[in-house]
Amino acid sequence: MAGRTDAGVHATGQVASADLPADLDPAWLVRRLARMLPADVRVTAATAVPPEFDARFAALRRHYRYRVATAAWGADPLRARDTLAWPHPLDLDAVSAASAALLGEHDFAAFCKRREGATTVRALQRLSWTRGPDGVVEATVSADAFCHSMVRSLVGALLDVGRGRRAVDWPAGLLTRTERAADVGVAPAHGLTLVGVDYPPDDELAARAAVTRRLRVPGGA
Repeated sequence: MAGRTDAGVHATGQVASADLPADLDPAWLVRRLARMLPADVRVTAATAVPPEFDARFAALRRHYRYRVATAAWGADPLRARDTLAWPHPLDLDAVSAASAALLGEHDFAAFCKRREGATTVRALQRLSWTRGPDGVVEATVSADAFCHSMVRSLVGALLDVGRGRRAVDWPAGLLTRTERAADVGVAPAHGLTLVGVDYPPDDELAARAAVTRRLRVPGGA
């Protein structure tokens, strides 16, 4: 799998790799899996890839989307499963300013549930917010990788900024911490969706996987 998600998080762009016979018909495999999988899980395509491909370690970046309904009446019933109903004001200018200060490579320990032996250094490449005409705010988050609960913790912290409970510079100030910050709320899982994973060209897959497997440390290569 390209990435593990918390229970309750959705994925429309998940990628998985598996060793299968070379002569397997991809179209047959998709139809067969559709009959075997539960109704809320679907494999939409199967593609032959080079032996060096690894869905997790060869990935260049992951893209997530978090949906927040800010209308007084809450989330559209047809989208309530993937949209958080937010019953508070949301200052998008403040949220955007706080988000910009988080971009770049940092130790995101304050926003992660630490795993033994795993690094919390990540390169956050995009964290932007837009508001649609229906009042739904969407956060688009991209990074080379994410640690456990990182996206939901970032969104939770920024929603506190948006409602005026925290200062604009508060989230970035947490980057100096080396342990998870107990005062950072974790946004509910159902508003989050993994929407895409990027990979390099075939001739760069092995090199990318080797780089990803290296343990990253603050200030390191």
